[in-house]
Amino acid sequence: MRARNWVRKASAVRHVLAGMVVAAAATGLVVYGLNGSGSEASAAPAAPVASTDLKTVPFEVSGELPIYPKALWSNGASSADVRKVEARLIQLKLLDKRWLDNSFGTMTRTAVKKFQASKGIPELGYVDQNTWDQLKAATHEPTQKELFPPAPVVDGKKLDQRCATGTALCIDKSSRKLRYVVDGVVKLQFDVRFGAQKTATREGAFSVGWKSRNHVSKLYDSPMPYAMFFSGGQAVHYSSDFAARGYAGASHGCVNVRDLAKIKWLFDQVKVGDKVIVYRS
Repeated sequence: MRARNWVRKASAVRHVLAGMVVAAAATGLVVYGLNGSGSEASAAPAAPVASTDLKTVPFEVSGELPIYPKALWSNGASSADVRKVEARLIQLKLLDKRWLDNSFGTMTRTAVKKFQASKGIPELGYVDQNTWDQLKAATHEPTQKELFPPAPVVDGKKLDQRCATGTALCIDKSSRKLRYVVDGVVKLQFDVRFGAQKTATREGAFSVGWKSRNHVSKLYDSPMPYAMFFSGGQAVHYSSDFAARGYAGASHGCVNVRDLAKIKWLFDQVKVGDKVIVYRS
């Protein structure tokens, strides 16, 4: 009996406590309101807010964003000033002479980053005022010869100025000659022929895009051994037809070579990226 009475009393106490909790919660809502203002008035329903009264809270960024120095010359720039930057980088042996071309490209950017790293400057990859000041302090004013190396002279004639630096296949459509030129020195000379009028060999400055030792043209189903492609489907390659018929025929736009031994040697020397200059003297 005592045990039963104890259970009944405990149950009653639980009900009383639960009721007190509910009452306290209700009182808190009335007295303090939903916004905790502590006044009875705040318990009243809030008046609807007009949409015109709503304000956008601006997004805030904590911390400081980096501020980069202004670029004097950067990737894609082309000017005489870029040539001066390149000439100074060549003095420091950070850039190969072949890239002395007025154009701020990938190789110039890499050379700038190397220079910046050597001076403890952030490797931005472009030339800001601080980089330019330090580059000038580390080099001398480029001479005219450094800025514009003299073009090679063959048989009393100057080759195209673009063949004066780096490694180039210097192809003259007027004399029908191809010269393999390294740093202004002619290493080898070839007889070549070009495309017919409707399939003319393109003129301009190019570079070797890819090479194929035993290439066969899918378009014309003809062999193009030792092919060095420089402009779309146009390439320098050996031609057995040129060897047999000479200038009586023409290519479909490629630069044909008829000396098999020479082009075998040339193919092994030329690297992807080497310049190809096709011009008229």
